[in-house]
Amino acid sequence: MTVVGCAGSYPSADSAASCYLFEAPYEGGTYRLVVDLGNGALTPLQQLVDLRDVDAIVISHLHPDHYMDICGTYVYRKYHPEGPLARIPLWGPAGCADRFADAYDLPHDPGMHEEFAIHEWADHEIVTLGPFTILPRELVHPVEAYGLRISDGSGTVAYSGDTGPTQALVELAAGADLFLCEASFVDRPNNPPELHLTGSDAGEAAAAAEVGRLLLTHVPSWTDHDAVAAEAKATFDGPSELVEPGGVYVL
Repeated sequence: MTVVGCAGSYPSADSAASCYLFEAPYEGGTYRLVVDLGNGALTPLQQLVDLRDVDAIVISHLHPDHYMDICGTYVYRKYHPEGPLARIPLWGPAGCADRFADAYDLPHDPGMHEEFAIHEWADHEIVTLGPFTILPRELVHPVEAYGLRISDGSGTVAYSGDTGPTQALVELAAGADLFLCEASFVDRPNNPPELHLTGSDAGEAAAAAEVGRLLLTHVPSWTDHDAVAAEAKATFDGPSELVEPGGVYVL
């Protein structure tokens, strides 16, 4: 897993918004799965991989910092000078096909259906993409939002997407090798409810889920990153760290 972008809520001065590249051997080659494609992510993603080599894209929820660069990807696949590229799977929450079309001011029919094979998550229903199995779990956020448990047979990554505290997140992450967990807030009494996690919340979820390693992500520029990291270490005894763009984790 490579961290393409990890800025919370909007791109920062040194990071795109949420985007992660998962790669694993498959049928004699490498399968490339993009998890979230937030605003600004296409720039660093192209530094890592030829966009023609992306095999599938999955979107946790329909906030712009998690999906907006679908628009640029649509343009790339539709108008490539070598001709339109083959459709690839694109998964997201209910209504995602129309939202993607609206984002580029397209009619809903055909929208982006000629460039992507668009599917909608169903809570707890496993999706198989190449070597990866993905279990979506609906969590707590102002919009329909999913955490994703991604496995390839050699390792498991639990990704929180965006969520407030919920037991469902602990269940999603149970025993995962890596827990890629948002931590957008620091501990304070007036944090909006059912929106995001603090570093303490992320650490508590990691401890309850008994994960191997906690990776803190989605920290906005205006949030004290060191405070988030310290809160997580106070509530989780295992290894934890803040991710950075370009960070690579091998399972």
